[in-house]
Amino acid sequence: MPLLHVTVLVPFLLALLIALMTRRAPTLHRGWLVIPGPLALFIYFLTRIPVVRGGDAGYDTISWIPSLGIDLVFHLDGLSLLFTLLITGMGTLVVIYSIYYLDRRKEELTPFYIYLLLFMGAMLGVVLSDNLMVLYGFWELTSVSSFLLIAFWHRRQKSRYGAQKSMLITVFGGLAMFAGFLMLYVMTGTFSIREIWSEVGDISGHMLFIPAMLLILLGAFTKSAQFPFHIWLPDAMEAPTPVSAYLHSATMVKAGLYLVARFSPIFAGQHEWFWIVSGVGLITLIYGSIQAMKQTDLKALLAYSTISQLGLIMGLLGMGSAAAFYTGEESVFYTAATTAALFHLINHAIFKGSLFMVVGIVDHETNTRDLRKLGGLISLMPVTFTLAMIGSFSMAGLPPFAGFLSKEMFFTAVLNIRQLDIFSIPALFTLFPLIAWIASIFTFAYSMILVFNTFFGKYQPEKLDKKPHEAPFGLLLPPLLLAVLSLVFGFIPNILSDSLIIPAMNAIHPIMQLAEPFEVNIHFWHGWTPEVWMTLGVVVLGIVVYRLYGRWSIVDKEWGRNLTLNDVYDGGIRLVEQLSRRLTGAYMTGSMRHYLMYIFSFLIVAIGGTMLYTDGITLGTSDYAPISFFEVIVVAVMLTGALAIPFTRSRIAAILFTGMVGYMVTLLFVLFRAPDLALTQMIVEVVSVALFLLCFRHLPKLKREPVKLRSRLPKLLISIGIGITMTLVALAALGSSPFESISSYYVENSYTLGGGKNIVNVLLVDFRGFDTMFEITVLGVASLAIYSMIKLQLEAGNSTGVVKSALRDNKPRFARSNDVLLQSVAQVAFVIIITFSLYLFFAGHNHPGGGFIGALMASAALVLLSIAFGTEMVEKVLPINYRKLIAVGILLAFLTGVGSFLFGVPFLSQAFGYFQLPLMGTTELTTAMLFDLGVYLAVIGVTMNIIFTIGRDN
Repeated sequence: MPLLHVTVLVPFLLALLIALMTRRAPTLHRGWLVIPGPLALFIYFLTRIPVVRGGDAGYDTISWIPSLGIDLVFHLDGLSLLFTLLITGMGTLVVIYSIYYLDRRKEELTPFYIYLLLFMGAMLGVVLSDNLMVLYGFWELTSVSSFLLIAFWHRRQKSRYGAQKSMLITVFGGLAMFAGFLMLYVMTGTFSIREIWSEVGDISGHMLFIPAMLLILLGAFTKSAQFPFHIWLPDAMEAPTPVSAYLHSATMVKAGLYLVARFSPIFAGQHEWFWIVSGVGLITLIYGSIQAMKQTDLKALLAYSTISQLGLIMGLLGMGSAAAFYTGEESVFYTAATTAALFHLINHAIFKGSLFMVVGIVDHETNTRDLRKLGGLISLMPVTFTLAMIGSFSMAGLPPFAGFLSKEMFFTAVLNIRQLDIFSIPALFTLFPLIAWIASIFTFAYSMILVFNTFFGKYQPEKLDKKPHEAPFGLLLPPLLLAVLSLVFGFIPNILSDSLIIPAMNAIHPIMQLAEPFEVNIHFWHGWTPEVWMTLGVVVLGIVVYRLYGRWSIVDKEWGRNLTLNDVYDGGIRLVEQLSRRLTGAYMTGSMRHYLMYIFSFLIVAIGGTMLYTDGITLGTSDYAPISFFEVIVVAVMLTGALAIPFTRSRIAAILFTGMVGYMVTLLFVLFRAPDLALTQMIVEVVSVALFLLCFRHLPKLKREPVKLRSRLPKLLISIGIGITMTLVALAALGSSPFESISSYYVENSYTLGGGKNIVNVLLVDFRGFDTMFEITVLGVASLAIYSMIKLQLEAGNSTGVVKSALRDNKPRFARSNDVLLQSVAQVAFVIIITFSLYLFFAGHNHPGGGFIGALMASAALVLLSIAFGTEMVEKVLPINYRKLIAVGILLAFLTGVGSFLFGVPFLSQAFGYFQLPLMGTTELTTAMLFDLGVYLAVIGVTMNIIFTIGRDN
């Protein structure tokens, strides 16, 4: 079985390793630690070429959420193999390039490589996933990680703007694509792409088929910067050059092309697919080539050239879909467009990656990318010039480079498309070769601009910040290897035919391969064909355009200067911000009372209205157990405490009354024979009372002023309304549930399936482990948010020596007692409570207790010790960073769940068994204990982080 899930996991594990090695190897560039990962993956995927070429598509399935049809299914066929090689191969070269481009003394390299590895793992997940939901998850992760990479130099306003713009546009497209995936699921009942293929004949007439197609194309167009969604790509050039070379030439922008190719077997038989994909592609091609001519920044020129080339490949994929309208030899006639798309996709990654790196070298050695300041660099940077010439000439489509061959195949495809006779307007197809030819002229021209305006002409040292010189070998090596590949694939193109292009063709046209195997034979010379004459025309007119472009007003003019697509985007963002600011300002008054009134009012209307207009709801009062005298007393005391809170004039008294209510609830749990709930409630009350006291000690003295009944009446009505509503909900849940109680299932299976006699704990760590893991994650995030918020507030609004010292030393100054009796009792009580906490943790699976309760008990002990002796004493006894403890706990719980995959069972599946241990004899061991340990550590970290953060003196 291929280890595809391991290949996807490797970049994420490597990112984690880099993060943990923040303070290790201070003299070593982080890039050297990263290189082995992508290089090993590249070599592994190279070894899969013979297997995939032989028709053995690799599958790797890991059960995840089988009840929803969402599993981690990874599939390696010809198309995904081609993209994995691009992702890992270019990734390796980009890491080498970044080692010499980014100075470890000036840049934060650890975050850079973490973001880069996250992106690499996400891209591998996109191209290997067979499950639509998993593909979507990785798809959005590419948007998030690319956002972080583009904004790497976040102190620059342009970097932040470009990152935000790229994320908003691509995430918008991703959400549209997600809706399209859901429509496919509604039509087919499966999330598997391969299973959807088999049902195309049954769903092609469905009313959701075309909307699903349009939404999926929206996701593809936004990611691959197709017109009019291309506007994010030029602004993304604010990223470091290694990022541009990786994301915007070889990987991220190719994700949309991958999506179109992957879904061609589903939608290619639709006329709408042909017209939209090929039409948008050709429009993007001509638009991008014209815009590239206007640029004076080298990276901006490459950005628009990338847009143009992506449009070319997109158009070819659209034209290749015409093969679905025919059978036999006619269909093969039109698959030539798909062949050209795949070959040019490879060539584009090679020459554009090389050119981005060359531009980075020029910027690195001259401190500018402005063509108006450059010129005459050929004598100072001859190797860089040679690399720029190879890349640019390949992009221009000149022999003997590989770009010439794929450009000739492009011309062949647009000429072939004129033969289509299935549409009512065949004359329209004459526009295809015309657009392709004009765009190629501009492509030739801007390729010459890039080379000759940078390296020839007048040398202008007065406009440069530093004297240029040839780049070091480390910077030259990656573009040099790519330039060599451009030559090799130009002279020997058929080494790609059988190894990569034909297997990818079989993946894009899986039905056609059954009739007749594909044959791809790429040659330099086919005689004096129309394609050759088109190329000669491109060269002649391209030279003319290059010589005249500076004085050609049609090219240089800013069309639509007052209303560009960027203006529409910026105006839309401003409008949304203004509307949201007004709307939010209308109800966000800063008053917690108001916010609670909104929430409770909504609950009353939503829940009360639902109950009122729902048939069959009964309160079932006849099924209740009799009420005992002790329960009446406890409820009476609880109500007395609750009613006293609004009338007390002291916050301390209000806290004590609140605690009294909580302890009465604890007593109720005891009377109802619920020891786990009673323990939890009791310890929560202890910790929360301490927390309230710490919060309120910083507040001014409570002053209750007379309030008019008119202002109190709404609050009174809402209070009564929410009380009545929740009471009715509780009664209706007992009397009107349409489902059979699940409690009997837990009673019968908690021991046989979970290995525990304590049903409550088995529920938390086994049956509903997902809930528990998400709960501790939310608690951890909230705790860190509290810490960050208070720390920022103290830094901004306090300048006393105590606070500065506390922040510098990261040691909270906790309120402490000088009571000798309390200190003496605390020493003994601490040991007892901690021992009891450990007992609760170890015994919790079969007796009252568990990780959550044990952690709260341990936190209560630490709070007691802190109050008695101060925080310094606690830090000496337990020198723990509680924020890191939160992370360790959550990570341990998560890894326990991931460990299930090793045994081929769903995430968070638990196992138990009985073992003979020395001295202990027959002992039950369960994996749930590791999960519970994660809960134990996370809850201690959360509780103590909040307590110590709020307990700081200010």
